[in-house]
Amino acid sequence: MTKREQFLIKMYEQMFNDIDRHHKIVWQVVGVLIGSFAFIALAEKNIIPIDLAVTMIILVSLWVLAHVYDSNYWYNRNLVIISNIERQFLEKTDLKDIQYYFGEHRSKNSVQTSLKIQLYLVWAVIIVFLYYHFVSRIYSGLFLKWGESTIDWIRITPYITVIIFYYILVNWIKNKRKKNYIEFLENSPGKNIETESIKYGDGHPINNN
Repeated sequence: MTKREQFLIKMYEQMFNDIDRHHKIVWQVVGVLIGSFAFIALAEKNIIPIDLAVTMIILVSLWVLAHVYDSNYWYNRNLVIISNIERQFLEKTDLKDIQYYFGEHRSKNSVQTSLKIQLYLVWAVIIVFLYYHFVSRIYSGLFLKWGESTIDWIRITPYITVIIFYYILVNWIKNKRKKNYIEFLENSPGKNIETESIKYGDGHPINNN
């Protein structure tokens, strides 16, 4: 093999290693999220208010969401590099003889299934704890007459946290990484491969989010 071919193969292997590393990082972060449930135990022992405990769990959950979107970008970016390297060695006939993924790149930084599962898990945690907090801390106050209650800011902290940090952190990361991915595709599209005979769908989305 030429030095170029040796380099491309080493780079190919490294891209897969990076994908594996980012997957492990996200699962470690999910572990941190599960560990954050200890805040509830602290609240039950009256060490911290339940409002603060739920707020911290929500904050950690949003932090996990940001990591998932960031890791998904690196996953998709590395797949582009992997496909571009494969196009240097594989032929059009290999689309059917070996695998068809290298013919087209995934579109718009679409979320990979295993990472999407983690997104659903995190959103479930957020919804469950917000529901728990609403029922235990907010619901009863809705039936008080006007003037009998005042705004207790500590009680609405979890909801303020969701609104502010989702748009400042999660939504910013999500949109930033989508733009980064589109920019990467525009600048490094790779060798052109004819794929007219290939049908792409959910297994390798090229036309949806």
